[in-house]
Amino acid sequence: MAALVLIPLMAVGFRRLQPFLAVTDPVPGGVLVVEGWMPDYGMDEVLAEIRRAGYAALYVTGGPMEHGEPLSEYKTYAELGAATLAKLGANAPSPQAVPAQEAHKDRTYFSAVALRDWLRAHGPMPAKINLVSLGAHARRSRLLFEKAFGPDVEIGIIAVPDRGYDTRNWWRSSQGFRTVTDEAIGYLYARFVFTP
Repeated sequence: MAALVLIPLMAVGFRRLQPFLAVTDPVPGGVLVVEGWMPDYGMDEVLAEIRRAGYAALYVTGGPMEHGEPLSEYKTYAELGAATLAKLGANAPSPQAVPAQEAHKDRTYFSAVALRDWLRAHGPMPAKINLVSLGAHARRSRLLFEKAFGPDVEIGIIAVPDRGYDTRNWWRSSQGFRTVTDEAIGYLYARFVFTP
């Protein structure tokens, strides 16, 4: 009898996992922060967000590039993302790359710490940040930025839809299943295990 109730509840929870992770909950005003590793179509969404809302500043975060760095003039995802945004036409505000040097593990958190430290050094610290991330990575990114910045900075989040799979039926493709389950595990780790 319990299985008759539990199985439908689990199926509903399973279907809602991707929308839960790919949260969009922006805060009005402040600065815009972009994770520099996002694909180019994500950067197009960033430009649309800049035009829609207007921001005091635009920062791009990211650590060392994982592939192709010896051949690239950009050594970090922050530099690559800022260059991509500039090439696509982001000029007001001009994208500022803020690379994380030690981001081989817990990359999102160390990218947030690098940005926090850069903002402290160049002051003033913004009261509000809207973070742009890709799909199911969004909820974990916001959580890690909140841990890095603490309660004095309000962190909003904007999830760019991931075009790598059908987000409504994510479990029906290998890419969707791997991405969503990996991000769910990553979120649980960040929420309950990770300590700064």
